[in-house]
Order: sequence, then structure tokens, then C-alpha cells
Amino acid sequence: MEAEYLSATYLTLGLNLAFTLVTLVFSVILLLAIDKILLKNIELQTEIKNGNIAAAIFASSIMLFIAIIVGMGIH
Repeated sequence: MEAEYLSATYLTLGLNLAFTLVTLVFSVILLLAIDKILLKNIELQTEIKNGNIAAAIFASSIMLFIAIIVGMGIH
């Protein structure tokens, strides 16, 4: 019984890690698409490299909201 519990736990952990990676990749791709479509005159990557904290917060909030939406869609 303990071996079955551990294998189920490891399977769940693996599925959660895979879901996390897929969501992360998906949110980065959507962030880049939003950057190209909505913010044509501003390049977020260059602004973040130059130390613009507001651009970094904006990008991370978009990624967080995309992850929440994707997570709700899967449940």
C-alpha cells in the first residue's frame, strides 16, 4: 500500500511540474505576442535589460494573469 501511495504521489508531482512548465512557456509566448501587438513602440525586453522596474512588474503581472487563466481553464 505504501508503494502505491508513493507512486501516485510521484505521478501527481510529475504532472504538476509538467503543467507548470507548459503554463510558463505558454505565458511567455503570449507575453511576447501581447508585447508585439499592443506595445508596438515599447520593447519590454530592452526596457527590462535597462533596469526599468515598471516594465518588469508589468511583464510579470501579465504572465501571472495568463497563468491564472490557463490554470482555471484546465480545472
